[in-house]
Order: sequence, then C-alpha cells, then structure tokens
Amino acid sequence: MAIKLYQFAISHYCEKVRWALDYKGLSYEAISLLPGQHVNTIRKLTGKDSSVPVLDHDGHRTQGSKAIIDYLDDTFPENPLTPADPQARETALAWEQRLDDEAGPAVRCYSYHHFLKRPKVVVPMLAAGTPFYNRILLKLAFSRVDEIMRKWMKINEKTAERSRETMEAYLTELADAYQQKPFLAGDSFSRADLAAAALFAPMFQPEQYPVPWPKPAKIPKDIQVWLEQWQPQIQPLAKIYATNR
Repeated sequence: MAIKLYQFAISHYCEKVRWALDYKGLSYEAISLLPGQHVNTIRKLTGKDSSVPVLDHDGHRTQGSKAIIDYLDDTFPENPLTPADPQARETALAWEQRLDDEAGPAVRCYSYHHFLKRPKVVVPMLAAGTPFYNRILLKLAFSRVDEIMRKWMKINEKTAERSRETMEAYLTELADAYQQKPFLAGDSFSRADLAAAALFAPMFQPEQYPVPWPKPAKIPKDIQVWLEQWQPQIQPLAKIYATNR
C-alpha cells in the first residue's frame, strides 16, 4: 500500500487531509508543491483541475479534501470520521460543506490580503516543505506572485473585509454550538469538527502544522488586533484541534 498526498504545506484544506490520515493512523508520503509550479503536476495526475489536495492511493487518485475524506472512510473504515447515525451524518456533511465553501475561502482571503504585504514572512510559509531554492525563486518573483495570487483568489480590500465578516459570523456560530455540546454532529468527533478546526487553524497556529509560523511581532497589525478581539471564539477550535489532532 502506498499513499501519497500532493499538497501545499500552508493549505488548510490540505491540513484537513493530513489530519484525517493521521487520525486513521495511516502512513503516507506528503509531497509539497510550490504554488504556481504545481499546475502541471496536478493536471498530469488528475487530467483536469489543478487544485490541491490530491491523494494517490496505489494509483487511485482523489482530488479535494471532502472527496478524500469520503474515500478514506470507505477504504479504511477504522476510526471513522463520518457518523454512522443518519441524522448525525447529515449534520456533519452539511457543516463540512458550509465550512469548505465559505469559511475556508474567507480565512485564506483575509490572511493572504495582509500577509502578502510582508514578503519576508509569507515566502517561507508558501515554500514550506519544498527545496530551499524555492524561497529564493519566490523572493525574486514576488511582485508577480502577489499579482497572480490576488487575481486567482480575488483578494483585495473589499473581499478581505467581507471575508473578515464571514469569519466572524462562523466563529460566533461555532462558539455557540460548542457551548451547547462538545461536538458539532452527534456524540463524538467527526469530519465536521475536523473541518472547523483545520480551516481556522491558521488563526491559532498549531505546532503540528508543517509551516514556519511567524512570531507574534511579525504578524500584520490588523490581524494581531483582530486575533486579540476574537480569541474567546477561537479557543474552542484550538481545543478541538489540540485534543484530537
């Protein structure tokens, strides 16, 4: 059995899959790609879209974190992430879909909008897990990298502001949900909790995440202020991560 995960180390969607693999106790090889240079590799693997993550299990390739977790639960049923109870299953999948579609892009847009203004901080995170010379390449071409990333992910002042509002709405909803019960779906940890904690992980910078997180003084001021304000709502997700990762 050979499992390979094609990823960006920085991607919180890839963190969903890393966590799922680790939760199930599966051995795998993480192949970190450089954003931009990944396109040809992923298209050769999938024959279509260039997005990560992509899981290759003995030649069977699955793209996208949600589809990968489906595949892992079907193929490796021990330590399931999808609840067996129909109602809990429906709740878990609904949470994950919403978080994938709305919260994940919001965290990405808001974070990159501010961190792309600090090349020395963001370059090591973008190149994490790849050969050392990629940091040099990114530094030399950063103005172009910044332009492409902002265009590709539609990152600007307005979208960053909307993303902040989306993050706050989800954090409020999640904090309320965790105040009522310990898990989002059913009576045990599921893919819903995994999605929530993984997609917001960049906001609490866990040690298990394979990137060189910036020291507090290097975090953009706007994000620092925001993090201080929303720390109470972020803490339940950090606890879920610390307990189950």
